[in-house]
Amino acid sequence: MKKILLVIAAIAIAALVYLVFQFRGAAPTILPPKLSSPQTTSAVAKNELGLKIPEGFSIDIFANNLDGPRDLVFDDAGNLLASVPSKGRVVAVSNQGEITEILASLKRPHGLAFYKGMLYVAQETQVSRYNWNPKSLSATLDKVLFPLPAGGRHFTRSIAFKNDGTMFVTIGSTCDVCNEKDPFSAAVIVSDKDGIAPRLFAKGLRNSVFITVNDQSQKLWGTEMGRDFLGDNLPPDEINIIEDNKDYGWPRCFGDRTVDLKFNSGAGQDACRDTQPPLYKLCAHCAPLGLTFINSKQFPEGLQGDLLVALHGSWNSSKPVGYKVVKLKVNGDKISGEEDFISGFLKGAQTIGRPADLTFGPDGALYVSDDKAGVIYRLWRNGQN
Repeated sequence: MKKILLVIAAIAIAALVYLVFQFRGAAPTILPPKLSSPQTTSAVAKNELGLKIPEGFSIDIFANNLDGPRDLVFDDAGNLLASVPSKGRVVAVSNQGEITEILASLKRPHGLAFYKGMLYVAQETQVSRYNWNPKSLSATLDKVLFPLPAGGRHFTRSIAFKNDGTMFVTIGSTCDVCNEKDPFSAAVIVSDKDGIAPRLFAKGLRNSVFITVNDQSQKLWGTEMGRDFLGDNLPPDEINIIEDNKDYGWPRCFGDRTVDLKFNSGAGQDACRDTQPPLYKLCAHCAPLGLTFINSKQFPEGLQGDLLVALHGSWNSSKPVGYKVVKLKVNGDKISGEEDFISGFLKGAQTIGRPADLTFGPDGALYVSDDKAGVIYRLWRNGQN
């Protein structure tokens, strides 16, 4: 009887670990009470949310009750769309914060992008293109462009376009650390806007959840989450410039070409010689998600071109880290400094929110999705609303 109970307990623990792995980066370190019924505030200068923001700026809640908003994108008419993977939905949010369902019953839709007026949506297992009507806020399927491998542990996929219509799609790994069977897993793939002949673009990217194209250089930048269970300080999460035919190291390497001896025991340092080091090392386990370059009339000249990154927050760390938006100083293809930009989502041992994605609206304000609180924030410069 004792042996049977031990087997049952082992199975229960294994099931719990699997669920945690499935949603790494989607569940907080500590499960707090939900944020109390946020309401959209007026457009005057204010900050009633208890968040720390740059001097001279204000922040409020633009939309709420969204059940886990993630990727944010504006169309050419100024409509804001948000993906809600947990509910299989894509929604539009009006200037008054009203929510309209655009698409439903999808399989974990995450990545959203517009190109030439067409809406692109990345679900877990496919990329689709839709005819988009900005007046009626409606989308009709044009075609399924190509399939994607099933997610396993990391099911989110994101999309980014270059000006010439080159389309990038990022796909996470199926595991924490393993050798993948499908070459499109733990990678970025590339195709044209019609999805013709998608191919491997870059590999060795364990979970590069969000990507963006730098408008100035047209280079692809991405965030990257490192593996778990190497302690509080390893490996660093990363910012990368992702280039064609490059290997970014996972699963056998992490950080600056460091061999993962726990996975790849007995390997020499040469095992990482041909891999790419990160452009910038972030804190371990802080879970970087959305990133966007500052290009807004509301921001001072000295900040233009700098990079904002949403640090979703840790689960695999004895001390919670992340839970904020940081600003990285960008000089060409280099990052020379980091500072907090929006913080205060972590209140002692309680998590009131987890920033996920960032985008600038046509008004120049910054919009931030929070998939813990279920809201979208709007940050603007005082006097420029």
